[in-house]
Amino acid sequence: MEELHFICDCCGTPYPVDTQLWRCTDPACLGNFLLKGGPRFDPGKIRQDDFSLWRYRDLLPLPTGTKPVSLGEGGTPLISHSPADDLVLYKLEFMAPTGSFKDRGFTTLVSGLAAQGVQQAVEDSSGNAAASFAAYAARGGLKARVFAPASASPAKLAQVRIYGAALELVPGSREMTTEAAHAAVAAGARYASHVHHPFMMVGLRTFAWEIWEQMGKKMPDAIVCPVGQGGLLLGAYEGALALREAGLIDRLPRIFGVQTAACDPMVRAFEEGEETAAPLPPPGPQPTRAEGIRIAAPMRSRMVLRVARETGGAILRVPEEAILEAQKSLALQGLFVEPTSAVVMAARPAIRAILGLEAQILLALTGSGLKSGAPV
Repeated sequence: MEELHFICDCCGTPYPVDTQLWRCTDPACLGNFLLKGGPRFDPGKIRQDDFSLWRYRDLLPLPTGTKPVSLGEGGTPLISHSPADDLVLYKLEFMAPTGSFKDRGFTTLVSGLAAQGVQQAVEDSSGNAAASFAAYAARGGLKARVFAPASASPAKLAQVRIYGAALELVPGSREMTTEAAHAAVAAGARYASHVHHPFMMVGLRTFAWEIWEQMGKKMPDAIVCPVGQGGLLLGAYEGALALREAGLIDRLPRIFGVQTAACDPMVRAFEEGEETAAPLPPPGPQPTRAEGIRIAAPMRSRMVLRVARETGGAILRVPEEAILEAQKSLALQGLFVEPTSAVVMAARPAIRAILGLEAQILLALTGSGLKSGAPV
């Protein structure tokens, strides 16, 4: 088994997994870290007596001696659109302990940091990641400091506060919030970033592994995720890739990302054939109900774009008015999700036009509607 280490996704420079750095230090590169090494996927090592994502603990590339900091995350339901229609599937990630898919990543990120002896850390987020980090830090006994936009959802900010994290609200853009966190990291804080830290992606891989188990050891034709920074999309890809490398599936699902027309830097890059997404030009991102994916300068766009192209998927945009209708449509099926999650439903007609009527499509419903208020 190859020893765990990080490498820069741009220049390939290796770094140790206990580094306090959060990206490549080469000023000509400044790439993101990827995690290399660890065990190969082996279905014989899945723990059948555990129904959380830690059923895969012997397959997760984490530091030796890592003990789970867990709230019972994972094992989210996979349901069909209706008893008569299994060509549209929903993975109910909004039923995670803190109400979003981010719990998959923070259980492994906080567990890995705790195994390394980290006692306090900082994170920046517009909402769901902040709440999840605060919850798992509380569970693991880490002191959490969270930077969030002053305009973030009050319900999500209330979650951060109730978990006991130190919350610092930053006026202005989402990017200004990140800059404030980076200043804290430069002053010596450990960065528990859902965007940058590879231990986050470790947990997100389990999204694909659960789908494979729940579908009877197969995968759908396509997986569709909301995309801000693209964490879940990348996790789905890495998890499916591990399954293919183990000889358990013949092909990767086609992976689609969805953004809103109000903030669509990755869509523009995909359409223009660019390798990375440039920050949105002035006037920048517009107001949107889908606040969770309002990211004007995504940091992992290189990988997201490569995954969409490699798998035969796409990065698509949906108009703002379609998001509300999609949220209402899901609610009428008993699924109350936040607008950020509803973008995948709004994109379904466009994806169906690409794939045809017989393709099986899985929509990732990533965040609870209880965090955003009822549709109006």
